[in-house]
Amino acid sequence: MAHTHTTDVLIAGAGPVGLSAAAELRRHGVRCRLVDRLPARLPYAKAVGVQPRTLEIWDRMGLARAVMETAVPMRGQLIYVNGRERARIELELPPEVPYGFAALPQYETERLLEEYLAGLGTVIERETELLSFAQDPDGVTARLRTASGVEEEFRAGYLIGCDGAHSTVRKGLDLTFEGAAFPDEYMLGDIEADWDLPHEYGIRSTHQADDGSTDDLLVCIPLPGTGRYRMSALVPPELSTKTTTDREPAQDAGIAHGLEGGRAPELSHLQAVVDRLAPRPARLSRMRWSSVFRISHRIVDRYGEGRVFVAGDAAHIHPPTGAQGMNTGIQDACNLAWKLALVVRGEAGPALLTSYDAERRPVGEEVVGRTVRHAAHGIETDPDDPRTVMLREAQLLVGYRGGPLARAPYGPADAPQPGDRGPDCTGLTGPLATYPLRLLDILRGRTRHVLLLYAADIDDVAEAAGAAADGTGAEHPVAGAHLQTVAVLARESAPDVAGTLAVPGYRDAAGEFARLYRPDGPTGFVIRPDGQLGARFPLADTAAALADHLTAASVPGEHLHG
Repeated sequence: MAHTHTTDVLIAGAGPVGLSAAAELRRHGVRCRLVDRLPARLPYAKAVGVQPRTLEIWDRMGLARAVMETAVPMRGQLIYVNGRERARIELELPPEVPYGFAALPQYETERLLEEYLAGLGTVIERETELLSFAQDPDGVTARLRTASGVEEEFRAGYLIGCDGAHSTVRKGLDLTFEGAAFPDEYMLGDIEADWDLPHEYGIRSTHQADDGSTDDLLVCIPLPGTGRYRMSALVPPELSTKTTTDREPAQDAGIAHGLEGGRAPELSHLQAVVDRLAPRPARLSRMRWSSVFRISHRIVDRYGEGRVFVAGDAAHIHPPTGAQGMNTGIQDACNLAWKLALVVRGEAGPALLTSYDAERRPVGEEVVGRTVRHAAHGIETDPDDPRTVMLREAQLLVGYRGGPLARAPYGPADAPQPGDRGPDCTGLTGPLATYPLRLLDILRGRTRHVLLLYAADIDDVAEAAGAAADGTGAEHPVAGAHLQTVAVLARESAPDVAGTLAVPGYRDAAGEFARLYRPDGPTGFVIRPDGQLGARFPLADTAAALADHLTAASVPGEHLHG
């Protein structure tokens, strides 16, 4: 058996989640190896929905423009029951949210991420399969089978399993995967329809029996291209591939989730469903691919152990309702990657990695529960107000208040607090640009925590900037390595004063930063590398607040809310 050199992180699985993990690690300067057992990307439009929060993450990476030039907007959903329009959901978000909802075939998402990753010097090792692994206090030894059929042992500091619903990493950690399968089977097709329905709207059309149960279903998600959709429907009996019971054992042997083998649907099968359920007559054509698939809902009991972690479908699976799965997995990857980077570089202790499970598993549990409810009853039956529903579906409400890294709240209770997403805003002006900037423009490309200092008086900002540099230098020598300071001067400050600071400075010319962040006088904010708020504090307490925040990054849970 061949032996090779080590790397910082080994990632098993090169779907959107594994690619995102690798991209974030490489952005942070962490060495990684990305392996996948498949010889090439699968040409299937499986996960197609891209949420606004994912686009914000990709913006910070510098990837959002390429996605926008490839994807199609999702404006809303038209819902029909027994041939009549039951609801029309407009996917509208507050004007300060920089991105809308989008649809993009999974293979295109993977292509864009793969090209981005190649630009950082890392390529996918295809036809390379993780067979097993063992960990010890100093690292992980993985056994791989390469494209040539040779088995090798590989040594890495950490292992991330992004290897899907049948994860080898999850099995190797002996994680439970509690849940069950839905009894129904579905067929899926990438196809074109010549109806006159607005293309940037999803279609959900059902037939309900007299008892109110749904006995026929058609769901159409628009894809780039004229009249192109990913259509899904219940399978006719002749296509059924069921081999397991409706209620499955808790462990991996009986998991029925994703595309299955057997007879693939033909154009006529989907045409028959469209003839029964489509709100407009339509002729289908140009079917690119089709398959039968099943859906389960499951989640692991923990997202990792020691030096080994799981993310994406390896950690949680659920109905595709609301396009939550891939996006949740990408956020898993980004949450873990910045923490791993700090630990690998020696800028935080290994205890920081325990916050990955503490922050992300509650999110996974909420997503699994919500998508199961929406799959059964429809998103239009959600009891929350429409604004909350939209923000939640956009994944803009994902937060970690009360988590091990969330510091003490400060300021108005309904203002963004530690653990919440840091809102974007527009109307920031600088000494050189002749056009207003967004906060995302200022954060783009940064991999470190960003300290935002807000005040109307330039002296307050200068004093806080000095405290940030002096107060963290001795006790926390790594602060300068992963903390960048940016000043945001209040609207009432002089227009040209930002350029006189020793740190990058911008003026809140439109007052949007103040409106969205709601500072309570001179206020400091720490933005984490994943865009969540890490801390919020009075500017006069900058040194002490940063020391507390940096301590939390090294030893999560200590000084919680201190």
